[in-house]
Formats: sequence, structure tokens, C-alpha cells
Amino acid sequence: MEKIKELIKNIWHTQIVNSIIIIIVSIFLYSIISKILNRSESKAKSKLFTSNKGKTYINLLKSIIRYIFIIITFLILLQINGVNVGSVLAGVGVLGVVFGLAIQDWLKDIIRGSSILSDDYFKVGDIVRYKNIEGKVLVIGLKTTKIKDLATSNIISIANRNIEEIEVVSSFIYVRIPMPYEVKLYKAESVIQDIVELVKKNNNVKNCTYKGITELASSSIEYLIEVDCDENYKLQVKRDALRTVLLVYENNNIVVPYTQIDIHNK
Repeated sequence: MEKIKELIKNIWHTQIVNSIIIIIVSIFLYSIISKILNRSESKAKSKLFTSNKGKTYINLLKSIIRYIFIIITFLILLQINGVNVGSVLAGVGVLGVVFGLAIQDWLKDIIRGSSILSDDYFKVGDIVRYKNIEGKVLVIGLKTTKIKDLATSNIISIANRNIEEIEVVSSFIYVRIPMPYEVKLYKAESVIQDIVELVKKNNNVKNCTYKGITELASSSIEYLIEVDCDENYKLQVKRDALRTVLLVYENNNIVVPYTQIDIHNK
């Protein structure tokens, strides 16, 4: 029994119990603040919080608070376990250069994460393009931005330091319509207009306009239409537009142009 009492006394002396209590209290306080922010996001009726930009601010605030709690909890744990936090913080100046080199990418991500908001690059809900991927912005954090690939529904994390490679996608798509050279211009433009009117009736399409001839290709004349649509459904809108083109071609007995080789004998 004496050994058990001595063991408990040693454990308390080493501040393990105090450390556990600090961690539990920190997690509890963080969960309360997170619930308050979540409630504000879902119930607040002001334009700031119901807009996509408001959601972006809330998500970034959550990320900042999480890092603050981690740092403060870590410093408190050091202090109660006998480490002089003041000396540690003073020593950071000496090790600053080495430490800075080690975390320079991490710092770049944080700085870029802040500039995304201050410079209004994009916000939660925007459709963006990163390399060959188009996706919807789900979360903007201090270190990374998460997007949902519209083609595969995969979730992709992008380091904020790569912000220059991210493009905000417009609501317009451009569809090239190849027409055989044998079809006269007045006939071709009449068919194109029929296509435009039908595309306007497709789902998620706001407007469709004929832009004119875009190229005299080797086997066809290419006409261009501009479709204004919901950015979340651009891939499906383009598929529907191409289907409409084929249907109108069938109704007008027009064959889709393809590469041909003409051989002339003397």
C-alpha cells in the first residue's frame, strides 16, 4: 500500500496529472468555441455570414484558433513541467534563422492563406482551376485550400503557397461546332441558331449566343457558341450542348465532318 501511495505521489510530483488536466481543459474550451462558430455560421442572418466570403472568414478563423490553442497549450505544458518558457522564447531569437529555414514553406502557406482573403483571390464556393483540375472551393485554411474535383468528386488539398497556379473559372464555356464546307453559310448559320435556341432550354443554362466563325479548318468550318451556365455543372452543360448539336445535325441531314484524303489521278 505504501508503494502505491509513493507511486501516486511521484506521478503527481512529475506533473503528469496536471498536464493531462491542461490538455483536457484546452480541448474542452476549443470545442466550445468551435460550436459557437458553427452556430454562427448556420443561424446568423447577416449578409456577412450567409455569403460565401463570410463562410471563408469563419473557416479561416477556425484554423487560426486551432493553431493558437495548440501553441498556448504547448507553452503551458512546458511551464508546469519545469521548463522556463521565458528562456525558451528568448532562445528563439538565437535559433530563429535555423528554425525559419526549417519552416519557410509552412510560413509561406500561412502568409498566402491570409492574402487569399485580403486580396480577394477567391472564396469558399468559387469554382477554380488548378493545373488540369476544375473544382469547387470547400475550405480555405491557414496552410491549405481544399477543392472538390467536379469531374471525379475527389477532394484535393492545395498548399496556399501555390496560389499563383489557381485560376478562378468563369461561368462561360465555348463550344466549337464543325460544319462541312459543302454546307452554305446561310444554311450553316440557320442550323447554328437552331442549336443555340435548344441549348438555352438545357438544364443549368442561363444563356447561349452565337459568336461567329472561329476557324477554317482542314476538313470543316468551325463555328463558335458561348454558353453561360452554372459553374458547378459546366462539364454536364458541355455534354448536353454537344448532344444537342448531334440531334440538330440528324434533323438536317448533316454529317459530322471528319478528316478525309482526296486522291487525284492524272
